[in-house]
Amino acid sequence: MEQHRVDIRITYDEAADRSVALPAYQTAEAAGADLRANFPDRGEVTLAPGARLLVPTGLRLEIPRGYEVQIRPRSGLALKHGITLPNAPGTIDSDYRGPLGVIVMNAGQQDFVIRHADRIAQMVVAPVIQASFHVVDTLTATDRGSGGFGSTGQS
Repeated sequence: MEQHRVDIRITYDEAADRSVALPAYQTAEAAGADLRANFPDRGEVTLAPGARLLVPTGLRLEIPRGYEVQIRPRSGLALKHGITLPNAPGTIDSDYRGPLGVIVMNAGQQDFVIRHADRIAQMVVAPVIQASFHVVDTLTATDRGSGGFGSTGQS
């Protein structure tokens, strides 16, 4: 499978530890590149059950026009510890140049320690398609119609 590559330019925040690994794909066909915590004091934070925290990565991105970066949870942290991202997927727009932080939430039942340089989330680069919005008098009919949540049954 041939993979399409997009160049993402990265710079560090002033207080960032530059020895922390940059975002990296763990396998040849991975869609998500792991992001790491980069605490200015090089310390750690304990996240209590139900708590949320903005975890700094120490990075700023320059994403090409026509793309976004989506921030998603790491499945292993979600399964083993209940660590998730409450706004998943978070979107980083191509015109944003501020610090890249990850909102991490402990949905588990135990305290969770996030240490400096821990892998905390993954980022996926995706193309953006913007829509044009048009007000009309009626919408095209479908078999489903206006059936909402659970209306298509269980399988």
